Amino acid sequence: MFQPGCRHLGWGDSLFWDYGKAYSDRDLQDAFQTSLAAGITLFDTAEIYGLGQSERLIGRFMRQSDQPAVVATKYFPLPWRFSKQSLADALTASLERLQVPAVALYQVHWPFEFFLGQQAMMNALAMEVKQGRIAAVGVSNYSAQQMREAHRYLAEQGVPLAVNQVQYSLLHRQIETNGVLDTARELNVTILAYSPLAQGLLTGKYSETANLKPAGARRLDPRFSPGGLAKLQPVIQALQEIAARYERTPAQVALNWLVTQGQVLPIPGAKNARQAAQNAGALGWELSLPDREHLSQLTQAYRQ
Repeated sequence: MFQPGCRHLGWGDSLFWDYGKAYSDRDLQDAFQTSLAAGITLFDTAEIYGLGQSERLIGRFMRQSDQPAVVATKYFPLPWRFSKQSLADALTASLERLQVPAVALYQVHWPFEFFLGQQAMMNALAMEVKQGRIAAVGVSNYSAQQMREAHRYLAEQGVPLAVNQVQYSLLHRQIETNGVLDTARELNVTILAYSPLAQGLLTGKYSETANLKPAGARRLDPRFSPGGLAKLQPVIQALQEIAARYERTPAQVALNWLVTQGQVLPIPGAKNARQAAQNAGALGWELSLPDREHLSQLTQAYRQ
């Protein structure tokens, strides 16, 4: 249903993702245009990314571009959003920031219920589909049971559940064992895999010996510590060896492994044109079955 995509968690977020420090609006616009030129047309954002700034940036970039883009954004079910009208108002605000009349995909960011239960939320989303402001409905971070419930409520309104956006990478494979991936395949729901490069760990640029210190939110992640990086070295080495044979990068190999799982669409982030071009290089080719199996076996521990 959706073409290759890009996620923009850090766009507009200076607190955790160094927006305005490590990269500028110009860098982001270059990433946007490079993505489109390479055939990456889906841009995933959310109202809470940069407190709306991510949506504003994408809206501006779309208006300044002559190439069509497909936008997905997310609704956050905060405790004080206790009515269907609150969802409609949040969507209106997102559309205004994006400067579009409708979005291709609108997702529930987390499976919080609070005062507005799942059935009421799904009914409100189905109503927006029928009114034409949403082309498809998705969820994010939903368990297998929660996904099945959302699917049932939407089906009662004649609307399919399109996606479940969850964390999935070679270093985060729990959806293979907790029922999420199997349920998605059963219900014909696409998995949008966020953090498909494990926040950069699978690119190979971080290592025990590299003089590259993690910035932003990565500083809080123990996997970026010397001990954490040492533990990951066998995986990084395998990615580097496979990448060399295909004349690709470790990041492209890690993304391609996800694509070959079937019904999985990775949405890596990009903060500049170089990263966007690298992401696009994961498309148009396929890892051999032995290479896929080797990577799968090497990362078995990350299925738990």
